[in-house]
Amino acid sequence: MQIIVVRPFTQPKVEEIENTLEAKQAIVGGYIQAIYPWEDEIALICNEEGKLLGLPINRFLWSEDGEPVDYIAGTFLICGAPIDSEGFESIPDKLIDKYIKLFQF
Repeated sequence: MQIIVVRPFTQPKVEEIENTLEAKQAIVGGYIQAIYPWEDEIALICNEEGKLLGLPINRFLWSEDGEPVDYIAGTFLICGAPIDSEGFESIPDKLIDKYIKLFQF
């Protein structure tokens, strides 16, 4: 599956991984947590204990008003999460540029 990987202190990049729990856990370095902060059918998958483990602050999530509302600790990935599906999928091609730009420095 095609995803965007966002590592601390680096630019986001598109990668191909197997669509398995183990592959996602390997990227985030532990148990996964999916959050859905956008209207697009997209999930942000991060380490569920990233903050507790003291992983480095990676990126902030911003409100529509431009205020920081939370931060993500450690490496995370962005993938597709269609409402009518029970799993995760490749990020749609039409959304890749949007989410690359969102997390660029």
